[in-house]
Amino acid sequence: MGITDFGRIEEKLYNVGDSVEVLCDHIRDDERIRDWLQGTVVQSDRKMVAVQFLQDVYLTGGWMVPDRVLWLQQKSSNIRPSKRRRSRRKKTSTR
Repeated sequence: MGITDFGRIEEKLYNVGDSVEVLCDHIRDDERIRDWLQGTVVQSDRKMVAVQFLQDVYLTGGWMVPDRVLWLQQKSSNIRPSKRRRSRRKKTSTR
């Protein structure tokens, strides 16, 4: 939580570790598209959020983002909570 210029407390929408979807340029089926892509919040403050992806993402100007991390405003319309959950493999016993 942070304090705004008006003295009220502003709550963060996204926190480190959250699974989110970002509207961004990426490759799907060998074609560059602009669509929602799932990522994980790796840094967050009251104004900005950094999302890291498992695949290459691109800036709107065409440049690939080398570290696969995009920065967005907390209240951007280009970020939303992920509708999909990351699946975890079930541990199998070795007995």
